[in-house]
Amino acid sequence: MAEEALDAVRKHLLEFPNAARVNKVRVRDPNRLSPCLSSELSVPFTVPHLEGPPTPLQFYRDWVCPNRPCIIRNALHHWPALKKWTFSYLRATVGNTEVSVAVTPDGYADAVCGDRFVMPAERRLPLKAVIDVLEGRAYHPGVLYVQKQCSNLSCELPQLLLDVESHVPWASEALGKMPDAVNFWLGEEAAVTSLHKDHYENLYCVISGEKHFILHPPSDRPFIPHELYTQATYHMSEDGSFKMVDEEAMEKVPWIPLDPVAPDLDRYPLYKQAQPLHCTVKAGEMFYLPALWFHHVRQSHGCIAVNFWYDMEYDLKYSYYQLLDSLSKAMELARTDPV
Repeated sequence: MAEEALDAVRKHLLEFPNAARVNKVRVRDPNRLSPCLSSELSVPFTVPHLEGPPTPLQFYRDWVCPNRPCIIRNALHHWPALKKWTFSYLRATVGNTEVSVAVTPDGYADAVCGDRFVMPAERRLPLKAVIDVLEGRAYHPGVLYVQKQCSNLSCELPQLLLDVESHVPWASEALGKMPDAVNFWLGEEAAVTSLHKDHYENLYCVISGEKHFILHPPSDRPFIPHELYTQATYHMSEDGSFKMVDEEAMEKVPWIPLDPVAPDLDRYPLYKQAQPLHCTVKAGEMFYLPALWFHHVRQSHGCIAVNFWYDMEYDLKYSYYQLLDSLSKAMELARTDPV
């Protein structure tokens, strides 16, 4: 009986992601006296584009509440940064300012490597030194990525704030809060952000170059594997070589071992049923990435971006995801338990 109950839970979990993509809703037909059922896409199959920023009401009603991503054109046209932020301008304006730089041997920071979850080596470098590497004027071991996610734009490069905004006014009004962080991103093409999710409503603004996203809605959680890993950090030697050093007395870190660019379907066969979304965010565009969406990110060489993190509401939507996550973990445990 217990095994039958477990099989029933597993069946419903694996059916849930597809059911979430098409939601039956009641709509009123003016030619009928009572509401009828109609299909409405709850999770999109492509990321839609808006030709301009929505009103606060539209943003909250049409995108935040249903937890749907979108790319917004013409939302940054008033930012001086779109025209000013060339490498020459950055070198002249903030070139001598030291910033936190993630350095890895292969471009993967905060990612699974073998049986470890590895964080990057961190270096304090003048921004012009990073730009010199991006332009091929200098060499630095490993792959460089300015990606410090602690409001590094306002904390490390406040001189650049006048070229952008400290928040997104219509989003701040819709969400009823100011952003927790405003981050600056600059890196090499080889720098990759591994598949993960955040508890933030994310407005990602590309200033130059392109960002390439692979996305999964929260409802795809049953198809996305999570495992526990010993936490380690890359240490870089004077000769430019890297080694992983385990962090002492740290709890194991849950992370996603799967690479959606080249998934190991023999090891993670359930991922065959997932339906990832792909989108490219170009210079001058703003990408709304809803909280709890899984995302993997690549970029063009030297891409410059700024993003705003607004803390999500820990409401019933969050509780539903926590339940889905707990059931998915139980299913993974049952699948690997030899008993």
